[in-house]
Amino acid sequence: MAPRIPHSGEGSMTACSSFLPGFGTNVTRHNEEVDKNRYILSKLIDCVKFCGAFELALRGHDETEASENPGIFRGLVNFASSLDAALKEHLEGATVFRGTSKTIQNELLDCMLTVVKEYIHEEVTAADYIAIQADETSDVSVQCQLALVLRYIDRYNVIQERFFEFIPIENANAENIAQALLERMSALIPPKDKTKLIAQAYDGASVMRGATGGVQRKVMDVYENAHYVHCYAHQLNLVMQQATSKIPKVSVFFSELGGFCAFFSRSPKRTSVLDDVVGSRLPRACATRWNFHSRSVNTVYEHRDDLLKCFKTIQDSGNFDAVTVREAGGFVRMLEDGTFCFFLQLFHKIMPHVDMLFQQLQKRNIDPIFIKAAICNFADSIRNIRSSIFTVQEEIPAAKRQRTLGPAEQHRIAIEVCDTIWAQTKERFAFTGHLVSSTLLQGELFSQHAKTFPSAALNATVEAYPMLNKARLKTELSLVYENPEFEKCSGAVPLYQFFMENNLQCTFSETVNLLKILITTPMTSAESERCFSTLKRIKTFLRSTMSQERLNALAMLSMEKKIVKDMPNFNNKVIDRFATQKERRAKFLYK
Repeated sequence: MAPRIPHSGEGSMTACSSFLPGFGTNVTRHNEEVDKNRYILSKLIDCVKFCGAFELALRGHDETEASENPGIFRGLVNFASSLDAALKEHLEGATVFRGTSKTIQNELLDCMLTVVKEYIHEEVTAADYIAIQADETSDVSVQCQLALVLRYIDRYNVIQERFFEFIPIENANAENIAQALLERMSALIPPKDKTKLIAQAYDGASVMRGATGGVQRKVMDVYENAHYVHCYAHQLNLVMQQATSKIPKVSVFFSELGGFCAFFSRSPKRTSVLDDVVGSRLPRACATRWNFHSRSVNTVYEHRDDLLKCFKTIQDSGNFDAVTVREAGGFVRMLEDGTFCFFLQLFHKIMPHVDMLFQQLQKRNIDPIFIKAAICNFADSIRNIRSSIFTVQEEIPAAKRQRTLGPAEQHRIAIEVCDTIWAQTKERFAFTGHLVSSTLLQGELFSQHAKTFPSAALNATVEAYPMLNKARLKTELSLVYENPEFEKCSGAVPLYQFFMENNLQCTFSETVNLLKILITTPMTSAESERCFSTLKRIKTFLRSTMSQERLNALAMLSMEKKIVKDMPNFNNKVIDRFATQKERRAKFLYK
């Protein structure tokens, strides 16, 4: 049995027992029983936490209590009992409270969800600023689910992106989505603190970004400082789609490239030849994720000779039908075509830079200053590729020339691709509106700002965030621009950490507030999309009748497992809530 836990009633027990015969003995016996019950329940909570963290199936609503089919949770409890004599004794002899039924599981999950939400609510209350990310998808039961993520700086000055809940939406229109978000925000943010919500990040769907009737507009009508950010990862996809779909020859190239994966994915027999000859699978292209196209380009480029050998093996083996042989012949001609090889070489040079920027946009600790620098580096890389087009032409492997474009036409199309990517990058990633504020704290511009103060950017910043004191901010920024120590900090996060580590937050209070705003502002909605992966793993075809409360509890245990692990006295908080949830025959509260 676990060590005795002190309780509030112990101090007065001796005095009371002197007046009431047997009272002290009854209290002692009651508290010993409570000790035992809380210890057993804590072990059961650990088993639920383990299943939630690793997304293992707990007992469903339609599962039986038959011992021959105990399920993962009960199997885990049985295993734990083999290592714990007290738990084993309880499971073998309990009559009032066993703790392994589906009802107890659901009640524990509900209590755990509430405890974690209260912890996140406390962090949000303590934070100076907060931003939201949201995105919607349909689960396996065709129920529209809106994933809500909160972004803020916690008490340890660490940026956090916390999953809060999946919200079921009957119809994914702007009115319903905005209403669901506003209801959650009203519960999290008191009316007097409306200025705390400083940003909202969604994808580029018209229902979200509409300037007059979209979700972002409806939220800004209530929270006027909640400026909209169009997810930059989505915008990168749009840049690449624009650069490829508008140029016919390039569009044909990517259509042909997608055919490689489709050819092998339709037949295990073909895939077997691919594994034997090439030793590498071809990634499936995705219209909305250009890093998948990057993997396709790299795989075909690096294994071009092996793929030629693979297709010729299929042609010559005599073990495949006429359709397969005909399609394999088409891929042989494609890989030997000069035009296809030219575009393969060109995008083999471009895609790594797209992939690198895409990976940077997925990070949680990014800020507008960091993103602006990353985008500038990306644009410079595209310009360097543009200037080396003739080198690309020289590196094309020997190929047959049936459909090959002439060098002049290849050069023209390659220049057009690079110019389109560069122009689209400049247009879509222009830091306008509230994002102009990032230029005030861009380290490489400090020397320039020291000579000519950026008054226009300051005015735009104060207009976007009226809670800032303009005069004090201008004074502080002037001092920042003149000090070379600050210029060494690249990005809002390093600069903010420099202020905090040197206890300068009082001296540069308005600058620190601006840094908090910049860091809290999400540049992507990637975290809300990560929630979809968890949703698909938890709510599967075999668990499609799962209740919304159970779904949110399991998702929270999976995505916020670090909170569950690090929160002091988490199990005791869950037990206290479990004990007061309703009248119980088993005793869990001390006298």
